Amino acid sequence: MEKWSGKLSLALKGMAMGIAEVIPGVSGGTIAFITGIYETLLETIKNILGPEVWVTLRRDGLGAAWSKANGTFLVSLLAGMATGVVFGVFFITHLLEHYPIPLWAFFFGLIIASAVYIGRQVQRWTITEILALVGGTILAYLITIATPAEGSTALVAVFIAGVIAISALILPGISGSFMLLLMGMYTIIIPTVKEALKTLDPDKLLILGVFGVGCLIGLGTFSRVLSWTFKHYHNPTLATLTGFMLGSLNKIWPWRKPVLGLDESGKLVDIENGMAVDKVIKEVNLTPGQFAIDVGNSYLLAALLAMALGLAIVFLLERMDQREGE
Repeated sequence: MEKWSGKLSLALKGMAMGIAEVIPGVSGGTIAFITGIYETLLETIKNILGPEVWVTLRRDGLGAAWSKANGTFLVSLLAGMATGVVFGVFFITHLLEHYPIPLWAFFFGLIIASAVYIGRQVQRWTITEILALVGGTILAYLITIATPAEGSTALVAVFIAGVIAISALILPGISGSFMLLLMGMYTIIIPTVKEALKTLDPDKLLILGVFGVGCLIGLGTFSRVLSWTFKHYHNPTLATLTGFMLGSLNKIWPWRKPVLGLDESGKLVDIENGMAVDKVIKEVNLTPGQFAIDVGNSYLLAALLAMALGLAIVFLLERMDQREGE
């Protein structure tokens, strides 16, 4: 990590994570895993949000604490993520609006290859790993088809939303923003964040603060749990994460038709005849042929090429990771 090339490589990985977080249904945890930094990231988060770094600071000084916190790794990664989020907001959202099918196809290929990549890290497949794979797949799939709940501004609900959303954020295959949608909290948290930053309203700031505390506690707790499972149940954990990836494919199938959304007031409405809504909540998957008939051009060739590109990128990253390890 001392060489500038290592820092640049890490920043680019962070940028890819930031871009992924802009896409609904795509997790930055997925990118962290296929770029080989997932377990290091978990350990870093665990140390920073736990007592390890602060104990080291008091006992051995700032330099030792910086090393314990993996500071160079974290700064490079966060700089890349911030750049990726900005890039994603302006460029990826443009693609999502104007070229949704090829973009979703690209991520579909990316996730398939990622699942294969993670599955290949399992050193042995026994009945335990197979059950973990099936369980992870079913759980992720059920999450993608769940009906959204009704949100609440109660501080307990806001706190729980923060815990769950940030925990999903670091799980490959599960999007934190999508979990907020399922809990009915997306239309509460996002406008609250905007309003709090604009007006500094005390009530909005309180909700934002409680949500932030929930995120910190969820991140610290979940990173420790995952770090522990990786150390003690490495193969079943990898198998479960592979299942999460496979189950999440339902959410990013390229040919989808929206059927349920939120209007400007935040009320759930059925979407008929392509009506405009503020936020799409639920979609049904179609075959390319059905999509062409019901919705419009399926862009099948462009989608297949984009899917192949997503597959190729993961396998290229795998080769690069193997060379770095030699």
